[in-house]
Amino acid sequence: MSDDIHDRQIEAVALHRDREAFACLFAHFAPRLKAWLMRTGATAQAAEDFAQDAMLAVWRKADLFDSRRAGASAWIFAIARNRRLDMIRREKRQPPAPELDPCAPERDQPDVLLAASQDATRVRQALQHLTPDQAVALRLAFFLDQSHSEIADRLGLPLGTVKSRIRNAMIRLRQILETPGQETRP
Repeated sequence: MSDDIHDRQIEAVALHRDREAFACLFAHFAPRLKAWLMRTGATAQAAEDFAQDAMLAVWRKADLFDSRRAGASAWIFAIARNRRLDMIRREKRQPPAPELDPCAPERDQPDVLLAASQDATRVRQALQHLTPDQAVALRLAFFLDQSHSEIADRLGLPLGTVKSRIRNAMIRLRQILETPGQETRP
């Protein structure tokens, strides 16, 4: 059905309290209101109750309808939306967010932050057990993000020596971190 037909049905309800016209409006819009509400998180029963309440408001306010300002669908859904906001305010809840921002940074939970802090402490302690040459090469590679050739140039060492130091440092760190209590031993 087109909005023109629905417009005339609302006008018939307003002027003559036409029950048949209202029944047609109800049959068309109540399921749509229910589906809309269920998409926003309401249970099927709550959505059905709400749809009936919104359609009752349409019956009561039919004389306020002006087809020059809005079509029947827009008017009925505006009533439903406003009643839903009123209901949320009465329940003293915040209205549901229209959408979550997928680009928003996620906040880490306290347990995740604590675990990361503990891991960082373990790695710092493990770094103290490397030879000074290994520690310098590893810090340049991982903390200053320098390439192996940049480290070789900076330290005045052959590239193979830098690669060996980094590889040996990684092996030693793995041994220390995989053995419980090892990072506290000299």
